[in-house]
Amino acid sequence: MRKLLLIGFILSVSCDFVQAQLSEKERFEISKHLDIYNALFKELNLFYVDSIDAGKTTIDNIDFMLKRLDPYTEYIPEEELSDFLVTTTGEYGGIGAGISSYKGTVFINEPFEGMPAARAGLQAGDVILEINGETMEGRNSSYASERLKGQPNTTVKVKFQRPGEKKPREANIGRKRIEIDPVTYYGVLPGNTGYIYLSGFTTHSAQSVKAAFEDLKTRGIASLVIDVRDNGGGVVEDCLEILNYFIPKGNLLLTMKGKVRQLDRTYRSTQQAIDSVIPLAVLVNRQSASASEILAGTLQDLDRAVIIGNRTYGKGLVQSPRQLPYNGQLKVTTAKYYIPSGRCIQAIDYSHRNNDGSVSYIPDSLTSIFYTSKGRSVRDGGGILPDFVIEEKKIPAMIYYLEAENLFFEFVVQWRTKNPAIDSPEKFAITDEIYGEFKDFLKSKDFNYDRQSGKALENLRDIMEFEGYSDTASEEFKALENKLKPDLDRDLNLYRSQLSDLLTRQIMKQYYFAKGEIIYALRNDDGLKKALETLSDNALYSETFNKQ
Repeated sequence: MRKLLLIGFILSVSCDFVQAQLSEKERFEISKHLDIYNALFKELNLFYVDSIDAGKTTIDNIDFMLKRLDPYTEYIPEEELSDFLVTTTGEYGGIGAGISSYKGTVFINEPFEGMPAARAGLQAGDVILEINGETMEGRNSSYASERLKGQPNTTVKVKFQRPGEKKPREANIGRKRIEIDPVTYYGVLPGNTGYIYLSGFTTHSAQSVKAAFEDLKTRGIASLVIDVRDNGGGVVEDCLEILNYFIPKGNLLLTMKGKVRQLDRTYRSTQQAIDSVIPLAVLVNRQSASASEILAGTLQDLDRAVIIGNRTYGKGLVQSPRQLPYNGQLKVTTAKYYIPSGRCIQAIDYSHRNNDGSVSYIPDSLTSIFYTSKGRSVRDGGGILPDFVIEEKKIPAMIYYLEAENLFFEFVVQWRTKNPAIDSPEKFAITDEIYGEFKDFLKSKDFNYDRQSGKALENLRDIMEFEGYSDTASEEFKALENKLKPDLDRDLNLYRSQLSDLLTRQIMKQYYFAKGEIIYALRNDDGLKKALETLSDNALYSETFNKQ
């Protein structure tokens, strides 16, 4: 049994020729430690004072082991495989809606435009009571989502409660093959500039981008903006195909290098470009990762596009799926990406990142200089640094608490019951009346925030008492406490601009789907403004590629 376990382990994470390269000592070490683990687990199971959940313990051990390698190598058990496939293919059989859960209640978070859920009349905020007669009370979103999914052309019966109504509703919804279009929105902006928002790289993203680009060309665009902000990456092959649309045939696009040299790959543009001269700008932010960074970085290295936004995430590791026993998969890091200049976009140290996971500041002393096709210097060590960096606006702490408690979403769901129709995304604005309703709503919820400041003050009080400063610094402490004490009315007025923006985004999403939210957001987008300015100024656009 132990030999079979060893053979299965090696086959699932390596190729035959890799096994042949293992020395006798390495094979012995693998066998030895698998024997130790196997014997240890048996002893624990037999003699430990409490019962051991074999499945959970094993999964926990696997997760711990893999997390010590890098953030992206992970084990995917059979029950989670369908969700993993959705992220790579953008396809699944279901009703086409985002499902969330909060405090034991399952609800529709976002029905996708044109999909069965939306056509059946389901709206954001509808609470799912039953699916095919099974109650969803106390269930989570994953449990409900699995029961809503199924083979296309089958029917699922959903009982739901609409906010503001007393009687539940029922709908028989025909499942279909859901294909999530990665091009969430595209259109023509001022100055005959085309715009494409790409939300992810799936097996259909290249086709979607090509269709959008060719349609925009028939509408007479003179330049193009590709927006990959918040795009976490996906299928690299589709990213490479998109690059082919804009780069002449024969150019180096990407190199993959790993421990096993036989698996190294070099990719070049292999087809005639749709348009190799149209001025391009790519919008990125700290959540643009992996394939998004390949797209932006390759276009930057080849001096084919101006990059605008913030330093990208810094994920330059290649993951490959390996089949495991019992229909599980190992998504294992096998190589690193290198873009045309020769630099790697992987963060030097992925164990220290910003709170959102993106790359922290990296001193030049730790990085190396590379050069674009026109001789501009660029650096490795962590993501893509844009040609034009847009200063990020600071987000007030109270916004994190509002989003964590789902209060923007909940307010809009209630507000929508009294406002069935609103202005278009191009015109809608938060009025004093709407904002006043939002303030009243928050007060009715006893909304509490700035909890970190409160905890810090409590810790400071304890330290002062321990060190004997309570009496001598009591007045100063009280003054600090008063300044840091949350004041809801004050802060709602102080941060009205930021709060109104996020509130409007949620309103647009619920009335006009994801497309509406993007259209609204572009109305006052600093990154887009810089892109339009650069693309409309031939001298500025050309100078960008000649900076040394």
